Amino acid sequence: MNDGSPDNSWDVIKSIAQNNPKVKSYNLLKNYGQHSAVLCAIQKATGTYLITMDDDLQNPPSEIHKLVSKIEEGYDLVFGQFEKKKHAGYRKLGTVLINFLNKQIFNKPPGITLSNFRIFNRNVAKRVLAYKTNHPYIPGLLLLNANSIANTMTKHDSRTDGVSNYSILKILKLMSRLLINYSSYPLKVLTSIGLLIALMSFGFGAFVFIKAAFLSESSPGWASLMIMLSFLNGITILMTGILGIYVSRTLNQLSSVQPFIISDHEE
Repeated sequence: MNDGSPDNSWDVIKSIAQNNPKVKSYNLLKNYGQHSAVLCAIQKATGTYLITMDDDLQNPPSEIHKLVSKIEEGYDLVFGQFEKKKHAGYRKLGTVLINFLNKQIFNKPPGITLSNFRIFNRNVAKRVLAYKTNHPYIPGLLLLNANSIANTMTKHDSRTDGVSNYSILKILKLMSRLLINYSSYPLKVLTSIGLLIALMSFGFGAFVFIKAAFLSESSPGWASLMIMLSFLNGITILMTGILGIYVSRTLNQLSSVQPFIISDHEE
């Protein structure tokens, strides 16, 4: 699978497929991102078991047999759990944040560690493909569509060539995808803030009324009123913006046929 790489990756992948009938190669029209590319691979795969892994060889192919042995014990989905993860510090922090969201949104089982080195069966793949979305998040879709999930210990090697392009910005984009496409958390949080502010406003109004009615003290002046109005209007605009994001994503989902387009392939 070539996800719109600007180098000669497609030529190399296509050549391998031409010389090995067991290899299928697909070239996406442009870079759609890791999760869309993996979804395309799931759609084209035909095996009883499907395995995904990073292409930088930090997941040694020699460890695949451990995944196969574990899933043959009767599991639907098995994640490789690394003995020691060889990633940069910011990626480890990103993993902690994403892991928290996976627990809250996809009900990740306690004690299960997620990774891109994983194996799942054909039935799970079919259920994942039946989930219609233009913003796929593969770990979440797997968690939603697997019944029995397990880990197995595997090695995780250091990267020997090149540098990871998984930046802090991409981690933030992934968190945004989780929060907006698969949950209503932002709306719930903002609604709670709006309710709290409303209660505070009512309390303040009651306080001003009591002072004016029973203590013959004047109510706050123009400045206080403007500050309150500005603050409340700001919260309203913020909530409207979040709602707009949801509406935009919904329209995009309805108007697009699929999250990727294949421009060439070799089977």
